[in-house]
Amino acid sequence: MRLTNWRLSPGGETFAYGGDEVELSVWNTEAAFAKRPEDKLSNETKKRKRGDQLLPGEIWRAKNVPHDGLSLRQPVKNTSLAYLQPAGSTSHCHILAGTQQGNVRRYDTRAARRPVADWKGIAKIGGISTIEKGHDEHEAFVADHGCNLFALDLRNGRVSYGYRGLAGSVMSMAPSPSFLASVSQDRFLRLHSTFPPPAQAGSQQEQKGNVVDKQFMKTNPTVIVWDQFTGHLGDARVDSDTEDGADDAVWDAMQNVEDVDEEEEGGQKRKRGRKPSHLVP
Repeated sequence: MRLTNWRLSPGGETFAYGGDEVELSVWNTEAAFAKRPEDKLSNETKKRKRGDQLLPGEIWRAKNVPHDGLSLRQPVKNTSLAYLQPAGSTSHCHILAGTQQGNVRRYDTRAARRPVADWKGIAKIGGISTIEKGHDEHEAFVADHGCNLFALDLRNGRVSYGYRGLAGSVMSMAPSPSFLASVSQDRFLRLHSTFPPPAQAGSQQEQKGNVVDKQFMKTNPTVIVWDQFTGHLGDARVDSDTEDGADDAVWDAMQNVEDVDEEEEGGQKRKRGRKPSHLVP
């Protein structure tokens, strides 16, 4: 057993974790870290006989998916977690879980202990490395242990589009309203364009995302976080337009080199065509 991912809910009321042979589990943050008397702890330990019984502070625990076609138990390999939306209550959460098998599972803690959707084969190489909820509805971003980064439609589990130009596995992502930032093992921080899923589920995605900028990092980055600040974006665009306009004015005022050369050549030809005055009869 090994814990591989821990995620705090957007409001901080709950947190979730999962890992190798560790089922997805949701906890009440306040109750989980509340101090309890020692005698009460010993009594709770004695009463807890079944492995699926919830621990103090634990409000929900997932159940493994059914056996495969050969009636063999499927291993629990949770690699990444993401809350889909702010929970209406501490007992109701929507969570995405990526697995080492390359699957993406969607859980509704109010509906069932098993996933309400299990999309298989999303990852191409080495399973899911990281997963994040996008800012648009029904949108999530998924990366594997290869060089693949996808936008996923949560209505049907289909890949809307993928990003090209990555030379390393994505370690962390930070979605914002306009862009997606990522860091990868090739030591690059990349800024990706994003587009919302089609209005109708199953329709063809017309616009594709791409890498709009990248910056090489001196050390290997492992985590990236958006600071939730967007006030500078509009000012930055205005400043950029002003600077571009000033640059254009400077370039327009400059004389073309070819025009100068042509004028110089014309003047030399005229000078060569004139004869000295003392040679005229």
